[in-house]
Amino acid sequence: MAGLVVTDARGDAALKSLKFASRDLLKRAFDIVVASIALIVALPLFLVIAFFVSRDGGPVFYSHRRVGRGGVPFDCIKFRSMSVDGAEILRRYLDENEDARIEWAERRKLTNDPRVTRIGRFLRASSLDELPQLINVLRGEMSLVGPRPVTDEELARYGRHARNYVECVPGITGLWQVSGRSETTYRRRVALDTVYSIRRDFLLDLEIIIRTVPAVLFRYGAE
Repeated sequence: MAGLVVTDARGDAALKSLKFASRDLLKRAFDIVVASIALIVALPLFLVIAFFVSRDGGPVFYSHRRVGRGGVPFDCIKFRSMSVDGAEILRRYLDENEDARIEWAERRKLTNDPRVTRIGRFLRASSLDELPQLINVLRGEMSLVGPRPVTDEELARYGRHARNYVECVPGITGLWQVSGRSETTYRRRVALDTVYSIRRDFLLDLEIIIRTVPAVLFRYGAE
């Protein structure tokens, strides 16, 4: 009898593993097809944005090291939305503004970020700064849907929920983006990433993609 129980347990584990593998394969295939089409369609827009971003003499793209699935780091690509001397601008601003220091410590974001360029504000409000992340999707570093990609420093704030985050491939959009975005607290963001990790499936991804369209068009929670 004991041997039968062990065999059943192994069989259940194998079926569960096969289910997860099939889900991940379907998700990856969907990512590749949609990201490839989106890049081709968006190419003229890429060129227009690149022209305006480069007008201050700085690079068109900006990459920042983020934590991927399994804790593997990758360079998350965006259109540059900040001044080339953004680090120094931020340092001076935080030194001179106590309220900003508190906000930065709590959210790692600023409502009025002095580093953001004029074109950068438009790109962020419209989420167009994230278009180059389609390249990350094709590389397999990101997915169309998943937790918001975080830094090592941010992941430390996830506490015991960090393991849920690293089980997933970070996404261009996700539950956080369709649930208020910057209007939500960081604790709520962690909770949403955890919920996605537990519930994730292809139908949930489709629902999030559909909900992302009005969230982007009407700039819900955008800064």
